[in-house]
Amino acid sequence: MSAAVQVDARKVTTRRLLEMKQRGEKIAMLTAYDYSMAKLIDQAGMDIILVGDSASNTMAGNVTTLPITLDQMIYHGKSVARAVSRSLVVVDMPFGSYQGNSKEALASAIRIMKETHADAVKMEGGREIHESIERILCAGIPIMGHLGLTPQSINKFGTYAVRAREEAEARKLKEDAKMLQDLGCFGLVLEKIPAALAKEVTESLEIPVIGIGAGPHTDGQVLVMHDMLGITQNFSPRYLRRYADLQSTIIDACSHYVEDVKASDFPNDKEQY
Repeated sequence: MSAAVQVDARKVTTRRLLEMKQRGEKIAMLTAYDYSMAKLIDQAGMDIILVGDSASNTMAGNVTTLPITLDQMIYHGKSVARAVSRSLVVVDMPFGSYQGNSKEALASAIRIMKETHADAVKMEGGREIHESIERILCAGIPIMGHLGLTPQSINKFGTYAVRAREEAEARKLKEDAKMLQDLGCFGLVLEKIPAALAKEVTESLEIPVIGIGAGPHTDGQVLVMHDMLGITQNFSPRYLRRYADLQSTIIDACSHYVEDVKASDFPNDKEQY
């Protein structure tokens, strides 16, 4: 860890995130899906760990986030929460677990919280899921909203292009953001929208706004761990910065291992009993 980063060892809570926004401290958020990686990410000083439905892509090899189930998200959430002592753990509610039926949405959110021991859930959408959000919040479950590019709606959009470039969609996004805050959401993710719009929304809200492909003016940033660490290389959006090239490191290490086994060089005399 860089000597310049001074990490507060206290558990991150929704209240602390609000305090971070108020004093202008940026919020760092990253995805994780398993115990081992979550433990390392937590030790690095991450403020929020998102158990993203991107596990559908990174862990299961699906093309979209839609196939992942509630049971699978609970499995990943439970694995991550066991590893974490400081970060706020947020679990994505998967597609089909909250749209259209607010009672089912509440039951899904309760299962996530009881079975994973996570700190909060995240939901994609605005006024379309108003009733589900309200019902879950009334049960005392913290919600992080998600607007802009919402991958669970990819079949409706038909593209992963930047959202809210047009005035009507930008206006709806701003209205939805205000609605989410007024309902009681503790934070909001803005994905792949113009930086100027993200700045306007961030400055208009009291709750923290986390961006991904939304420019530098949000209260924090989130990336997918596999993309940021260079484990995946076939996905290179403009907003992605790779901080490592673990794909090459892992392939090289495994190749070296294969060579040593084939050559009877592993194990050597010191590596046996």
